[in-house]
Amino acid sequence: MNNLKKVGLRIDVDTLRGTKYGVLNLLEILNNYQIKATFFFTVGPDNMGRHFWRLFKPKFLIKMLRINPIKTYGWSILRCGLIGKSKKIGDACKNHIILAARKHEIGLHAWDHFEWQNSIDTWRKENIINQITLGKKFLESIINSPILCFAAPGWRTSDSALQVQKKFNFSYNSDVRGIKPFFPLLSDKSCGNLQIPVTLPTFDEVINNHTTLKKYNNFIINQMKKQSDYSVYTIHAEIEGIKYLKEFKELLYLAKNEGIQFCRLNQLIEKNHANFPICKLIRKKISGREGWIMHQNV
Repeated sequence: MNNLKKVGLRIDVDTLRGTKYGVLNLLEILNNYQIKATFFFTVGPDNMGRHFWRLFKPKFLIKMLRINPIKTYGWSILRCGLIGKSKKIGDACKNHIILAARKHEIGLHAWDHFEWQNSIDTWRKENIINQITLGKKFLESIINSPILCFAAPGWRTSDSALQVQKKFNFSYNSDVRGIKPFFPLLSDKSCGNLQIPVTLPTFDEVINNHTTLKKYNNFIINQMKKQSDYSVYTIHAEIEGIKYLKEFKELLYLAKNEGIQFCRLNQLIEKNHANFPICKLIRKKISGREGWIMHQNV
């Protein structure tokens, strides 16, 4: 067991459809493989259909054409927030979230995923506090337990957000991309919460860009094996939990045969907490994703 390579498995749940259908599918598979992961839930209004207007941005349009959004996400996601009143995900899917909390680590992803991802760079601290407070209190009321971790939607955050998050007693955040756990250096020279960055690309960034669907699992397994010390992999309930469920099952089978053991993110920081470095953050553009993300500066 000691020779197994640990890879943190982060599951982002962005939408009503992902929570209602994808989460249950993933829970069954993870149980079959005796894997415990970290689920980051969005619990407020599902406004993801408003990403429609981003289709006028060439890079986002190219990404959508690569992954076929109707087949991948379904019509229900694509119209959320565009047609009719947005449903609160937490109200509609309380039992799904409670089921996930029985065996897995639960964190907050967002109150309103769309609003955070598209507005965080202009929000004042009051907006950020309100969004986190709404989401955290609601999620805690559902699982009847403290929420101790947070992951910013779309890996987008700001100095103000990192300052604010220190008030919420999170054990760690997973807001950025990077190579290893670290404390972010903020503008006032203080440090933000410990960050557990995502180190690997996501399915939607890579497919029909760096590799094909048929070759994807081998591609991502090889990427995991190259990262000898530390790895975090993100999947989405809307993608791997529904349309590409079969491919995700195959990935877990391959990973097991390659000596890769998926785990909760908090298991990656059980030791050497005081030895994690302090690093600056930079905005960065990465292949396969429209716009900027926040990245550990190394």
